[in-house]
Amino acid sequence: MSPLQELIAEVPQQGRVCWIGVRPEPHMPMIELDAVEARLESGLTGDRARPGVRNARQVTLIQWEHLAVISSLMGRPDDKPLRPDELRRNLAISGINLFSLKGRRFKIGQAIFETTGWCQPCVRLQNNLGPGTFQAIRGHGGITARVIQSGIIRLADTVSVEPIPDSGYAPFNVR
Repeated sequence: MSPLQELIAEVPQQGRVCWIGVRPEPHMPMIELDAVEARLESGLTGDRARPGVRNARQVTLIQWEHLAVISSLMGRPDDKPLRPDELRRNLAISGINLFSLKGRRFKIGQAIFETTGWCQPCVRLQNNLGPGTFQAIRGHGGITARVIQSGIIRLADTVSVEPIPDSGYAPFNVR
């Protein structure tokens, strides 16, 4: 393993679940929860994500610390910070860089996930939150994931990276 690969493989930080939400129907408000079940091939109980192992967007995660960055880039006053439900992500996570989970499996509470990609901003967010939203969120929109092992997730649960197996599994190209 090269020095760069070693640095990428090592993720000593642990995160924490700060917010949980589901959206039962398209265009409906998010429902904030204290706990949720992550189900293999189905995503989160009560969420509208399409089931199936091929669905790469079963669950969406955003970096809690990025909410302040996005708020600032949008020109929001400090007394009106952006809330996770406004970005329509399922989980807000603090304490671990979500981009370090690229191509990795990670555990939240009892559930295990696999990163499937970046969660890009969309036109709907711009329409809902106003001009400049799209550009403010770029690079800060979080990640998408699929459920690999079912389990319960609660507020304040730990988020940790699963070790890379010796079986030749390697995260996708990080360059």
